[in-house]
Amino acid sequence: MKTKKIVLTAISFFVLAIGLAQDEEEQQGSVIQTLTPSKLIGKGQFDIKWFNNLYTQTESTFSDGDEPRQTFFTSTIEAYTGVGNNKRWNVGLILEFRSNVVGDRDALDVFKFDGNSSTARSGFTSIAPSVKFVPFENVNNFSIQSSFFIPLVDNETENGVFLDQNGFIWQNRFFYDYTFPGNKFQIFGELNSELNFGEEEDSFANNSLRLTPGVFFSYFPSSKFTVLALAQHSELIDLGNDFDQSFTALGGGAKYQLTKQLNIEALYTNFVDGSNTGLGETFNLGLRAVF
Repeated sequence: MKTKKIVLTAISFFVLAIGLAQDEEEQQGSVIQTLTPSKLIGKGQFDIKWFNNLYTQTESTFSDGDEPRQTFFTSTIEAYTGVGNNKRWNVGLILEFRSNVVGDRDALDVFKFDGNSSTARSGFTSIAPSVKFVPFENVNNFSIQSSFFIPLVDNETENGVFLDQNGFIWQNRFFYDYTFPGNKFQIFGELNSELNFGEEEDSFANNSLRLTPGVFFSYFPSSKFTVLALAQHSELIDLGNDFDQSFTALGGGAKYQLTKQLNIEALYTNFVDGSNTGLGETFNLGLRAVF
């Protein structure tokens, strides 16, 4: 019941944001076009993103053929505010909620939040203080986001059901974007690095380094709408835990600027190759409010 109240509260917030932001006048570039993750907001502004990722698989590199379906849902809220007068520093907080089901259950069963069953777990799994900054004053389209994730789970796996890794993560994400002349095409690049540490017996990922480069290519039919293609590759490098992993994902999606303050995005990715990993697909939906 408490989880449902939290979800309803979050939905109500974004409905309210729509109600407070009905001005649909065309801008000189919308938020989705000009305020990429590479760019920072100014002092007194707020940037709040609610992103939902549903990953489901019936295949993996651990076996041949189909396997019982496993589905993992992650809902993330990121909130930042600008500090200083030069748009070079933002501070914020990240909160993650997960709901996972196994045992060949339907993918949408993650939304039942029946975490006490033998085939499901759910709950808030991590919280992270975070800072974003522009390291070079004259290069405002290159930024770094540094976050320290603190686990909120007691056990990574219970009754054969994985929830989230039980370890600390120091995450650093490097962002860069370039808009081509004419403002119709844009390329965005990201390098995500995650240093995982903690007791080796607590998590499969502890004492490892994950590196995930990605590239996103966007086309803007108008300043308020974009379609995009993406490619990502991830490597989990063993630093003493005797486990490594890799995967490659390809996909695409779209973003639309609902109002001056609020935009929506939908993405799809498919895991096309990897080692020690599942070969599933993701369905993603996000809302972002900047005011």
